[in-house]
Amino acid sequence: MTFSTCDLCDEHEDKLRVVDPLFADFGGRSVFSGRIATIKCHEDNSLVRECVAEAGYGRVLVIDGGGSTRRALLGDMLAEKAASNGWAGVIVYGAVRDIEIMETIDLGVKALCSIPLKTEKKGIGERDIAVRFGGVDFVPGHFLYADRNGIVVSSEDLLP
Repeated sequence: MTFSTCDLCDEHEDKLRVVDPLFADFGGRSVFSGRIATIKCHEDNSLVRECVAEAGYGRVLVIDGGGSTRRALLGDMLAEKAASNGWAGVIVYGAVRDIEIMETIDLGVKALCSIPLKTEKKGIGERDIAVRFGGVDFVPGHFLYADRNGIVVSSEDLLP
């Protein structure tokens, strides 16, 4: 996949929303895009585990962890499961862990930071709802494009 979020902004600025520059790269894939799927959870990755076990069909999982950096919502085992099930990437508005392994996995991963502490499993959260962070609404079914320059979102597919 070859595209640049810079080029997308130059060509389609009126169709894009640019996510605030809050995120660092943690996955083995630095350029990724796909339809958005969402999870909203707080320091509990039970729904993340369920979601990445499903077929991804090239989608990008957007996790609204409320910006909490106290517990990791994604680690190497869930990232590996996501990659093997066809997810293109994961955006975590929160923390991740096992980053030295995660960077070897063919999956785009962007998060606020890393922390070694895992989550508790309480089964709490919501799926497939619009979430908002970084100044942008992430709507299931819309399109997300990410590279080392940043993250942009559109209601329509902008790639040929």
